[in-house]
Amino acid sequence: MRTLGSSSSSSKPARGGFSMFRISGPGLMVLVTAFIVAVIFAANQNDVVGWVVAIIAAFWLALAAFVVFSIQRAAKKAGAKLSEAQSAFQTAAGRGPAHVSADQGGTQVIYERTEADEVRDLKLDHSFKIVQVQIRVVEEERAKGDAANHDTINRALETIQITAANARDMIKSSGGNGEPVTGTIID
Repeated sequence: MRTLGSSSSSSKPARGGFSMFRISGPGLMVLVTAFIVAVIFAANQNDVVGWVVAIIAAFWLALAAFVVFSIQRAAKKAGAKLSEAQSAFQTAAGRGPAHVSADQGGTQVIYERTEADEVRDLKLDHSFKIVQVQIRVVEEERAKGDAANHDTINRALETIQITAANARDMIKSSGGNGEPVTGTIID
């Protein structure tokens, strides 16, 4: 299972990615230039054709500005919905919502599981299965009553003790320094 954000991905958009400025900048500049040229020619010539061209250029400029700003507004709303969906997904997955600052613009990876984590979890699972099997052996022998083989029970208990000690050594502390869990057990 992979996480939504990987540490190898950058939080800034790629150079070849979608950029509203690249789309809107040159197109709007051409329309603004056409409008200014049309107004200057219309003012110099003072004829109806120049003013009609100026009005048409103004209409296209207004239409282009409306489209660009509508797309920008829709992109911001879509980004907010995407962030909300990612947060809901992370909450549903039990990881909690990622808190991302406004300048990052992406998801923040809180913890990424490594292959070593997977191997450790597999070993711990195996240790728990061993303990379950040995408990069943002890229960079966105890059910025999006086005919129970005490050597089998002792071996099973010894196996449980060794397996539990090994499994406990595999559990890492929450500090992330790789040391086994330490502390005092209070009965």
